[in-house]
Amino acid sequence: MPADISPDVSIVVPMFDEEGAAPALAREIAAAFAGRAYELIFVDDASRDGTRAALMALAAEIPAMRVLAHAKNAGQSRAVRTGVLAARAPIVVTLDGDGQNDPADAPRLADHLAAGPVSLALVGGVRVKRQDSAAKRYASRFANGVRQRLLKDTATDTGCGLKAFRREAFVRLPYFDHIHRFLPALMLREGYEVAFEPVGHRARQAGRSKYTNLGRLWASLSDLAGVMWLNTRARLPGEVSEPEL
Repeated sequence: MPADISPDVSIVVPMFDEEGAAPALAREIAAAFAGRAYELIFVDDASRDGTRAALMALAAEIPAMRVLAHAKNAGQSRAVRTGVLAARAPIVVTLDGDGQNDPADAPRLADHLAAGPVSLALVGGVRVKRQDSAAKRYASRFANGVRQRLLKDTATDTGCGLKAFRREAFVRLPYFDHIHRFLPALMLREGYEVAFEPVGHRARQAGRSKYTNLGRLWASLSDLAGVMWLNTRARLPGEVSEPEL
């Protein structure tokens, strides 16, 4: 896309050591959004393999693609935030960099968000027929159940990386590591509405997971306590107006 044309959708993909998945994923996303005004932002979170080189090699093939690079590894949430802050479109779509999210579902979530009222700030994907190990699926169900009961965020699968949200709403949220798992709760905290759509899920074809079940559970419990505290400190002003002087 020419630099002087503003995109309608920015697709943000955090990447860390995904050299094997990067080229195919970039091409799939470009195909899914063909004919639309979009930009594709890959954020390389200081990969130790050839991820960045694999992405840069696609620049001529996919003109809408941008590559941002972290000097130090900062985690998935920070990579997402880097991409969102650089995004030029009012609607942002995120996908995981491992290729397990199906890019074909992404335009549908973006369209759902765009067609909704301005109060609708996020449309999250809910993975069906997950292609993960039984242990990973069980740990995810447990964590989602606990989080949903305590935060009442109406989400059954916050671990799904495929989401569409309004950039303006995202930048209003308090930032912390692992925020990407609590976006529905934080959007509701700010007075926005959220919705969910079923999406596909695929087996990982290259690389390996960056998380362990134990590490993910520990981080989730710690972050859950923090979000619960944030919710107790929320005070909404209602409609904001500017009276004439």
